[in-house]
Amino acid sequence: MKIALIGYGKMGRMVEQVALSRGHEIVARIDVDNIADFDSPEYASAEVAIEFTTPDTAESNIRRSWSKRVPVVCGTTGWDARALHDEMRAVAQRGQQMQGLIHSPNFSIGVNILFALNKKLAEIMHGQPNYLPSIEEMHHEQKLDKPSGTAKVLARDITRLNKDNHIAVPIESHRMGDVAGVHSVSWESETDAIRIIHEAKSREGFALGAVLAAEYLKDKRGWHDFAEVLA
Repeated sequence: MKIALIGYGKMGRMVEQVALSRGHEIVARIDVDNIADFDSPEYASAEVAIEFTTPDTAESNIRRSWSKRVPVVCGTTGWDARALHDEMRAVAQRGQQMQGLIHSPNFSIGVNILFALNKKLAEIMHGQPNYLPSIEEMHHEQKLDKPSGTAKVLARDITRLNKDNHIAVPIESHRMGDVAGVHSVSWESETDAIRIIHEAKSREGFALGAVLAAEYLKDKRGWHDFAEVLA
Protein backbone atom coordinates (compact mmCIF):
# COMPACT_ATOMS: atom_id res chain seq x y z
CA MET A 1 0.00 0.00 0.00
CA LYS A 2 1.20 3.52 -0.79
CA ILE A 3 1.20 5.75 2.29
CA ALA A 4 1.73 9.49 2.69
CA LEU A 5 2.95 10.82 6.03
CA ILE A 6 1.66 14.19 7.26
CA GLY A 7 3.99 15.22 10.08
CA TYR A 8 7.51 13.85 10.12
CA GLY A 9 8.50 14.19 13.75
CA LYS A 10 9.11 11.35 16.18
CA MET A 11 5.70 9.80 15.58
CA GLY A 12 5.90 10.19 11.82
CA ARG A 13 9.27 8.47 11.75
CA MET A 14 8.01 5.63 13.93
CA VAL A 15 4.97 5.19 11.68
CA GLU A 16 7.36 5.03 8.73
CA GLN A 17 9.41 2.25 10.36
CA VAL A 18 6.32 0.19 11.16
CA ALA A 19 4.77 0.73 7.73
CA LEU A 20 7.95 -0.33 5.94
CA SER A 21 8.25 -3.41 8.17
CA ARG A 22 4.74 -4.41 7.07
CA GLY A 23 5.64 -4.12 3.39
CA HIS A 24 4.14 -0.72 2.63
CA GLU A 25 5.69 2.11 0.61
CA ILE A 26 6.07 5.71 1.81
CA VAL A 27 5.44 7.92 -1.23
CA ALA A 28 5.36 11.36 0.43
CA ARG A 29 6.45 13.01 3.67
CA ILE A 30 4.78 16.34 4.48
CA ASP A 31 6.22 18.55 7.21
CA VAL A 32 6.22 22.27 8.07
CA ASP A 33 8.93 23.08 5.52
CA ASN A 34 7.34 21.39 2.47
CA ILE A 35 3.57 21.97 2.68
CA ALA A 36 3.53 22.57 -1.08
CA ASP A 37 4.16 18.84 -1.54
CA PHE A 38 0.46 18.27 -0.94
CA ASP A 39 0.21 19.25 -4.63
CA SER A 40 2.87 16.82 -5.81
CA PRO A 41 2.12 13.78 -8.00
CA GLU A 42 3.77 11.62 -5.33
CA TYR A 43 1.20 12.71 -2.76
CA ALA A 44 -1.65 12.16 -5.21
CA SER A 45 -0.45 8.58 -5.70
CA ALA A 46 -0.99 7.73 -1.99
CA GLU A 47 -3.78 5.35 -1.08
CA VAL A 48 -3.95 6.53 2.54
CA ALA A 49 -2.33 9.35 4.57
CA ILE A 50 -1.37 9.11 8.24
CA GLU A 51 -1.45 12.44 10.09
CA PHE A 52 0.30 13.32 13.37
CA THR A 53 0.78 17.10 13.56
CA THR A 54 -0.71 19.86 15.73
CA PRO A 55 -4.24 20.85 16.84
CA ASP A 56 -4.02 24.05 14.77
CA THR A 57 -3.25 22.25 11.51
CA ALA A 58 -4.97 18.85 11.72
CA GLU A 59 -8.29 19.73 10.09
CA SER A 60 -6.72 21.73 7.27
CA ASN A 61 -4.31 18.85 6.62
CA ILE A 62 -7.23 16.43 6.40
CA ARG A 63 -9.12 18.64 3.97
CA ARG A 64 -6.03 19.20 1.80
CA SER A 65 -5.52 15.46 1.66
CA TRP A 66 -9.16 14.91 0.76
CA SER A 67 -8.82 17.42 -2.07
CA LYS A 68 -6.32 14.96 -3.57
CA ARG A 69 -8.76 12.08 -2.97
CA VAL A 70 -6.54 10.59 -0.26
CA PRO A 71 -8.29 9.29 2.91
CA VAL A 72 -6.69 10.08 6.27
CA VAL A 73 -5.85 8.32 9.52
CA CYS A 74 -5.47 11.15 12.05
CA GLY A 75 -3.88 10.77 15.47
CA THR A 76 -3.69 14.48 16.34
CA THR A 77 -5.69 15.47 19.43
CA GLY A 78 -6.70 18.79 20.95
CA TRP A 79 -8.95 19.95 18.07
CA ASP A 80 -12.71 19.70 17.51
CA ALA A 81 -12.94 16.47 15.53
CA ARG A 82 -16.59 16.07 16.59
CA ALA A 83 -17.62 19.02 14.40
CA LEU A 84 -16.04 17.34 11.38
CA HIS A 85 -17.76 14.08 12.32
CA ASP A 86 -21.13 15.85 12.39
CA GLU A 87 -20.45 17.43 9.01
CA MET A 88 -19.57 14.03 7.52
CA ARG A 89 -22.71 12.48 9.00
CA ALA A 90 -24.89 15.25 7.54
CA VAL A 91 -23.35 14.68 4.11
CA ALA A 92 -23.97 10.93 4.42
CA GLN A 93 -27.61 11.56 5.30
CA ARG A 94 -27.96 13.37 1.98
CA GLY A 95 -26.83 10.20 0.21
CA GLN A 96 -23.22 11.27 -0.36
CA GLN A 97 -19.90 10.35 1.27
CA MET A 98 -16.86 12.46 1.98
CA GLN A 99 -13.41 10.91 1.72
CA GLY A 100 -12.45 8.36 4.37
CA LEU A 101 -11.33 9.32 7.89
CA ILE A 102 -10.36 7.51 11.06
CA HIS A 103 -9.62 9.83 13.96
CA SER A 104 -8.69 8.48 17.37
CA PRO A 105 -7.23 10.06 20.50
CA ASN A 106 -5.08 6.96 20.83
CA PHE A 107 -4.18 4.20 18.36
CA SER A 108 -2.61 1.94 20.98
CA ILE A 109 -4.33 -1.43 21.17
CA GLY A 110 -3.58 -1.51 24.90
CA VAL A 111 -5.21 1.88 25.47
CA ASN A 112 -8.32 0.74 23.64
CA ILE A 113 -8.46 -2.23 26.01
CA LEU A 114 -8.15 0.35 28.82
CA PHE A 115 -11.16 2.18 27.35
CA ALA A 116 -13.20 -1.04 27.57
CA LEU A 117 -12.05 -1.75 31.12
CA ASN A 118 -12.81 1.84 32.14
CA LYS A 119 -16.39 1.55 30.89
CA LYS A 120 -16.92 -1.74 32.71
CA LEU A 121 -15.48 -0.39 35.95
CA ALA A 122 -17.64 2.75 35.66
CA GLU A 123 -20.72 0.55 35.31
CA ILE A 124 -19.77 -1.41 38.45
CA MET A 125 -19.04 1.76 40.45
CA HIS A 126 -22.39 3.29 39.52
CA GLY A 127 -23.87 1.73 42.65
CA GLN A 128 -20.94 2.67 44.92
CA PRO A 129 -21.41 6.34 45.89
CA ASN A 130 -18.59 6.20 48.47
CA TYR A 131 -16.02 6.00 45.66
CA LEU A 132 -15.02 9.06 43.65
CA PRO A 133 -13.16 8.86 40.31
CA SER A 134 -10.10 10.77 39.16
CA ILE A 135 -7.68 10.52 36.24
CA GLU A 136 -3.95 11.18 36.06
CA GLU A 137 -1.99 11.31 32.80
CA MET A 138 1.66 11.87 31.97
CA HIS A 139 3.29 12.59 28.59
CA HIS A 140 6.47 13.95 27.06
CA GLU A 141 7.06 17.67 27.34
CA GLN A 142 6.54 18.24 23.60
CA LYS A 143 2.86 17.19 23.77
CA LEU A 144 0.81 20.33 23.17
CA ASP A 145 -2.70 19.45 24.34
CA LYS A 146 -3.45 19.16 28.03
CA PRO A 147 -5.21 17.10 29.27
CA SER A 148 -4.63 14.40 26.68
CA GLY A 149 -7.36 13.27 24.32
CA THR A 150 -7.17 9.82 25.90
CA ALA A 151 -7.82 11.26 29.36
CA LYS A 152 -10.81 13.19 28.01
CA VAL A 153 -12.30 9.99 26.55
CA LEU A 154 -11.81 8.16 29.85
CA ALA A 155 -13.51 11.00 31.75
CA ARG A 156 -16.33 11.27 29.20
CA ASP A 157 -17.14 7.56 29.46
CA ILE A 158 -17.23 7.70 33.27
CA THR A 159 -19.56 10.72 33.34
CA ARG A 160 -21.86 9.24 30.67
CA LEU A 161 -22.28 6.02 32.61
CA ASN A 162 -22.82 7.89 35.88
CA LYS A 163 -24.72 10.93 34.61
CA ASP A 164 -27.58 10.54 37.11
CA ASN A 165 -25.01 10.61 39.95
CA HIS A 166 -23.64 13.95 38.64
CA ILE A 167 -20.08 12.69 38.93
CA ALA A 168 -17.27 15.04 37.98
CA VAL A 169 -13.92 13.55 37.01
CA PRO A 170 -10.87 15.70 37.79
CA ILE A 171 -7.87 15.18 35.49
CA GLU A 172 -4.30 15.78 36.63
CA SER A 173 -1.82 16.27 33.76
CA HIS A 174 1.97 16.14 33.76
CA ARG A 175 4.45 16.94 30.97
CA MET A 176 8.03 15.77 31.47
CA GLY A 177 10.98 14.26 29.64
CA ASP A 178 10.24 11.81 26.83
CA VAL A 179 7.42 9.85 28.51
CA ALA A 180 5.45 8.00 25.81
CA GLY A 181 2.23 8.05 27.83
CA VAL A 182 0.79 6.91 31.16
CA HIS A 183 -2.93 6.97 32.03
CA SER A 184 -4.37 6.01 35.39
CA VAL A 185 -8.04 5.88 36.43
CA SER A 186 -8.67 5.78 40.18
CA TRP A 187 -11.80 5.26 42.27
CA GLU A 188 -11.12 6.18 45.90
CA SER A 189 -13.08 5.93 49.10
CA GLU A 190 -12.04 6.69 52.67
CA THR A 191 -11.00 3.07 53.13
CA ASP A 192 -9.37 1.96 49.87
CA ALA A 193 -8.72 2.69 46.20
CA ILE A 194 -9.13 0.88 42.87
CA ARG A 195 -6.86 1.78 39.94
CA ILE A 196 -6.46 0.71 36.32
CA ILE A 197 -3.32 1.88 34.53
CA HIS A 198 -1.89 1.81 31.03
CA GLU A 199 1.78 2.66 30.49
CA ALA A 200 3.19 2.95 26.98
CA LYS A 201 6.78 1.70 26.83
CA SER A 202 7.45 3.39 23.47
CA ARG A 203 5.66 5.09 20.57
CA GLU A 204 5.73 1.86 18.55
CA GLY A 205 2.33 0.69 19.80
CA PHE A 206 0.69 3.93 18.65
CA ALA A 207 2.43 3.68 15.27
CA LEU A 208 1.33 0.07 14.76
CA GLY A 209 -2.29 0.97 15.50
CA ALA A 210 -2.16 3.87 13.03
CA VAL A 211 -0.79 1.60 10.28
CA LEU A 212 -3.46 -1.03 11.03
CA ALA A 213 -6.05 1.73 10.72
CA ALA A 214 -4.57 2.78 7.36
CA GLU A 215 -4.76 -0.80 6.11
CA TYR A 216 -8.43 -0.89 7.13
CA LEU A 217 -9.30 2.53 5.66
CA LYS A 218 -7.91 1.87 2.17
CA ASP A 219 -10.70 2.13 -0.44
CA LYS A 220 -13.26 3.27 2.19
CA ARG A 221 -15.16 6.54 2.43
CA GLY A 222 -16.84 8.32 5.34
CA TRP A 223 -16.11 8.32 9.07
CA HIS A 224 -14.83 5.13 10.69
CA ASP A 225 -13.93 4.36 14.31
CA PHE A 226 -10.75 2.64 15.44
CA ALA A 227 -12.98 0.10 17.20
CA GLU A 228 -13.93 -1.17 13.72
CA VAL A 229 -10.26 -1.87 13.03
CA LEU A 230 -9.92 -3.92 16.20
CA ALA A 231 -13.20 -5.82 15.84
